[in-house]
Amino acid sequence: MSGITRRALVASGVVAAGATVGSALIAAGRRFGLVPPDASGIYGPGETLSYAAHRLFGRHALAREFPRSMISAKPFANSISPPTDTFKRHQAENFVNWRLKMYGHIARPASLSLAELRAMEVRSQITEVTCEEGWSYVAEWTGTPLSTVLESVGLRPTARYLVYYSSDPDWWESIDIDEAMHSQTLLAWGMNGADLPVPFGGPLRLRVPRQLGYKSVKFLNRLVVTDSLEGFGPGTGQSAVNDGYSWYAGI
Repeated sequence: MSGITRRALVASGVVAAGATVGSALIAAGRRFGLVPPDASGIYGPGETLSYAAHRLFGRHALAREFPRSMISAKPFANSISPPTDTFKRHQAENFVNWRLKMYGHIARPASLSLAELRAMEVRSQITEVTCEEGWSYVAEWTGTPLSTVLESVGLRPTARYLVYYSSDPDWWESIDIDEAMHSQTLLAWGMNGADLPVPFGGPLRLRVPRQLGYKSVKFLNRLVVTDSLEGFGPGTGQSAVNDGYSWYAGI
């Protein structure tokens, strides 16, 4: 019995030590922004490991950019919800009254037209949309770097996340400020040398080429800069959580 007791004591000590170390690591991870908002879910440990590794070792990594010869001849536009009456009106007006509203932890809340966005810095990239459903395509995206727009409205030191909304009322997502300020994250209003077609998210979509396609929300109309994702839906940073998608979708 004494041998078993000693083994039990040793085992319990190891478990307790492991729990203590684990708690300390989680606390440290939260302190340094290495824990995703959906870490409490069933896939939380794996998502945390993936997100933390990316932030520690791939913070400035670039998504692959392709030569023009590799642009897909027939890009695939996945299905979208029926447009709202408001969207139909904007489309009939050629989106001249469309606005991107911005507020939250910024110095100067803004409501920007497409013309105002186009007057800012313009950048193009030929990157791949990779869908979690297994399809992909390569296209040239033209738009305004999100970092340029965020800098123009004055990010506050408390800014930690960007929550972004579609005119589709059921679709919203978020990314951390690192991803928002990345050089390839784009407010895209053009595709393959023309205005961004509606089936592909026109008049404006967010392109996050370092993450899976569902992070590149179409019909973008609102940006909220925040210090926390609590209070936004279930607090996991996205509308797709009920479909089993993870908040961090790095590729």
